[in-house]
Amino acid sequence: MTVVIESRLPLPLLRRGKVREVYEVDAGHLLLVASDRVSAFDIVMREPIPRKGAVLTQISAFWFERLAALLPSHFVTARTREIVTRVPALAGLEAQIAGRAMLVRRTEPLPFECIVRGYLSGSAWQEYSARGTLAGEPLPAGLVESDRLDPPLFSPATKAESGHDMNVSFATVAQALGADRAGELRDASFAVYDAGRDDAGSRGIIIADTKFEFGTTDDGRLLLIDEVLTPDSSRFWPADRYQPGRSQPSFDKQPLRDYLAGIRAAGGWDGERPPPCLPDEVVDATSRRYLEAYRLLTGRDLEIDA
Repeated sequence: MTVVIESRLPLPLLRRGKVREVYEVDAGHLLLVASDRVSAFDIVMREPIPRKGAVLTQISAFWFERLAALLPSHFVTARTREIVTRVPALAGLEAQIAGRAMLVRRTEPLPFECIVRGYLSGSAWQEYSARGTLAGEPLPAGLVESDRLDPPLFSPATKAESGHDMNVSFATVAQALGADRAGELRDASFAVYDAGRDDAGSRGIIIADTKFEFGTTDDGRLLLIDEVLTPDSSRFWPADRYQPGRSQPSFDKQPLRDYLAGIRAAGGWDGERPPPCLPDEVVDATSRRYLEAYRLLTGRDLEIDA
């Protein structure tokens, strides 16, 4: 499979993010292309991670199809041949998009990330350990890192173009979007998380937390958009190694983060641009971790079906 650092397609480019390019297909459709770029500590690395873009796209496609009866989404297809048939301008460019491109319905994205936390980790643990709260709301006393939250918590956040997102309260979402829409987002987020948690749990994976994005159609219908239950949008832990009271191993870019954290601790990098060069073994280990996440979640090895 071709490694793609940056796609360049004969379509209007709407946005180039840390990982994805978003192209306009027509008035009603977009093409999302996941590159092999990887970011850590909010900085994009120089070296790509082979097959990462295909893993993210194909895991999302797996979940969009699996959850279709539960919640409508913007997903149309991630099959290269179908995409080229619908978008003839891409003929001859299959190597750039194979496995990593997704044709979707166009929506108006809502300005919040809808995070569901089933376990106390990441920024939620940092806030709790400092103040006993999450987004300013008190949590029970005595929790430890990676404790299970029962029931899970709906923990929305603002979308940041750069830097870190900021956790906000449900009341903030309700004030911005109205109580009915905020409640709809919360209910949809819990429904998708519960379904994904149960499915992944049967395969030995804990979904500690995950973020969803939603958009609305012209007639106001709510659709699940962007990516869903991927290693980049979720924290996946191996159930057989779970132990509360510490951080957990995860199926994502942990080898990359561990390497960078070691360099920072040794004073070899200040966390700012430019990033350090990544050794081949770190790139390979990170690629294998993404492929393992795909295999465990879907029950099969990654094969790109044109």
